[in-house]
Order: sequence, then structure tokens, then C-alpha cells
Amino acid sequence: MKNLVKLGLVSIVAAGSLFAGTYNVDASHSNVGFKVKHLMISNVTGKFDKFSGSFEYDEKTKTLKSLTGNVDVASINTENEKRDGHLKSKDFFDAANFPKLTFKLKKVEDDKAYGVLTMKGVSKDVVFDFENNGTVKDPWGNQRVGLELSGKINRKDFGLNWNKALEAGGVMVGENVKLNIELEGIQAK
Repeated sequence: MKNLVKLGLVSIVAAGSLFAGTYNVDASHSNVGFKVKHLMISNVTGKFDKFSGSFEYDEKTKTLKSLTGNVDVASINTENEKRDGHLKSKDFFDAANFPKLTFKLKKVEDDKAYGVLTMKGVSKDVVFDFENNGTVKDPWGNQRVGLELSGKINRKDFGLNWNKALEAGGVMVGENVKLNIELEGIQAK
């Protein structure tokens, strides 16, 4: 230890271990968003305003060991109240009967995150692109980690089947939904 002190490395070694542990998602600095085709020519984007989660992270190995998340379906927000009401209905999420979406991480390999997504009572294995944005100590002394998950799911796999055929061909709502989840976690004390 004396040699480490002489080299000025004690603070580096100690700081590295500070980032290992449990982190709670800071919803005010995180986002659970999506994008889906509308009328086959443009995209509708949206997000969920209420969500929570936690994860285990080891800075020493830069490993995400676990991640669980819950999303409040009724908090869906596409900046259009009428559309949000339709999305909450039985045609899509059926928020009254299925109020939560959940995600549970199985493993991370390289730049892929594998987990189980549950939506409208249906659980399916999903694969996301994974990005580790690193760690930082904020000005208030909290340890933080930034993570991103992005990918694509087919909404029909989860029972979100509603659609309407267009006169010129095609459908009103695309089947594939792009997901973009940006998480900032604060280490639990």
C-alpha cells in the first residue's frame, strides 16, 4: 500500500471500487422511448413518463450484472391526448388490465443485452444493443452510471394487434417498434 501511496494510485484504486453495487434509476435523467411507423410514411414517437428500475453494476469489470425495470402503461405520452387514450385502450396496451410493462435482464455479452420483456401479459425474449456510457461522481457526491439499450420488437408478438388497412395499400400502424432506453442510475446508499 505504501508503494501505491507514493505513486498516487490509492485514490484511483479506491474510486474504482466506489462504483460497484446497486443503482436505482434516476427517472428525471432517464428516458423510455419508442418510435413506430404511421401510415407507412412517417413515424410517431413517444415515451413513458413513469418508470422505475434498479441494476447491479461493477465498475472494476465494467459489467452490468442485473437490471429490472417497470413501466407504468398509463403514463404513455405521444404528445397527443386522443392517440394516448387509444393506446391505453384494449386495442393496444389495455392499461386497465395490464398496467405495467416489465423488463428483466438475463445477460450482457459484448454489446448485446438479452432479457425478457413482458407486455400485455405476454413475456418474450428480446435482444437490445447495449452501450455502457461509464461512471461519474456527481457534484453532490453520488456515484452514477449511464447505460443505453436500443432495439426493435414486433408489437404483434405481445398481442398489440390493432390496425387499419389503407385504401392505397399498407396499414395505419407499423408492426415494428423501435425502443430506446436511456438510463442514469444513482448508487444506492
